[in-house]
Amino acid sequence: MEKNRLKIIVSGGGTGGHIFPAIAIANAIRELEPDADILFVGAEGRMEMEKVPQAGYRIVGLPVAGFSRSLTPKNIVVIFKLFKSMLKANRIVTDFKPHVVVGVGGYASGPIVKAAQRKGIPTILQEQNSYAGVTNKLLAKRAKTICVAYQGMEKYFPAEKILITGNPVRQDIENLSVNRNQGLEYFGIESDKKVLLILGGSLGARTINQSLIDALNLIKSRPDIVVIWQTGKLYYQTVKEMLASNPVQNIRLYDFITRMDLAYVTADTIISRAGAGTISELCLVAKPCILVPSPNVAEDHQTHNAQALVSHHATIMIPDNQAKENLVKHAIDLLDRPEEQKKLSENISRLALRKSAKTIALEVLKLTGNAKTKS
Repeated sequence: MEKNRLKIIVSGGGTGGHIFPAIAIANAIRELEPDADILFVGAEGRMEMEKVPQAGYRIVGLPVAGFSRSLTPKNIVVIFKLFKSMLKANRIVTDFKPHVVVGVGGYASGPIVKAAQRKGIPTILQEQNSYAGVTNKLLAKRAKTICVAYQGMEKYFPAEKILITGNPVRQDIENLSVNRNQGLEYFGIESDKKVLLILGGSLGARTINQSLIDALNLIKSRPDIVVIWQTGKLYYQTVKEMLASNPVQNIRLYDFITRMDLAYVTADTIISRAGAGTISELCLVAKPCILVPSPNVAEDHQTHNAQALVSHHATIMIPDNQAKENLVKHAIDLLDRPEEQKKLSENISRLALRKSAKTIALEVLKLTGNAKTKS
């Protein structure tokens, strides 16, 4: 039985944007093949080493690190770590003997996918962003399939290998089973209020938070609007103390919102960064949104993600360096224009791709050759 057991490696990580899709894919594989032996490979000391075991999977860490974009002596250490990681990745592949290896991007996936390709083991890549990451671009030539979330990715990958699947998202977001009344009750908001939801990731977004801080008097002057504000853990205490000295009754403050399903159904308009996973969720929940791409990401990929939506008139994009002056004003203006909200909502919903994790899982099983590809 053990001899015939399906073995799959899922590799990548470094940020939530890589980890959570990886876990979603693994969960989808398990649903289709409950006996599958799934091993994760990540980067030592990064968040996947904690998050993956919490999701019920084994993980092995590589001593790999990302290259600095500027010339620095640290890159010498990175090269040494990469060499060690390649050796360890080779041992992992030799010992585990996977039928297929899945790479979800991030520097942690490079060594293990490369090791598999050298041994002739089928590999499948998943690219979350509209601007392909360096690791996936380097691995694409020998990959069997490349699962993407955006049109036009043949700029980076061989067209015949591309499969448009969308990005895997959390099940509670894809299959929303809650309604606005439940959300209003959860957040303590009256039904006649307009609701603005602020998101900046689990750690927070400095510019978005500062934009809200600078606009507290404007928010206070609009009692018909309630702001659900996720500051992120890094900024929560500072904002909490500020609001204690200058109370604003129509703000609901959180460091992290655990019930994002309720937050999404309650919101009339959303302000967010433009990470690939977040955008996939926004498309599925079909809410009008204003995106403020982070300038602190590789290849400015969040701007590319946002522009892909702007080209379909599916969002409003405000550059990070203009947000402090314009963000809250634009959001309130949008809340006052229901027809514009409706148009943005309809356009963004057309971009939603559902059952992405299952589609990718089926493709993974197809590559194993002997697996049951249940539909």
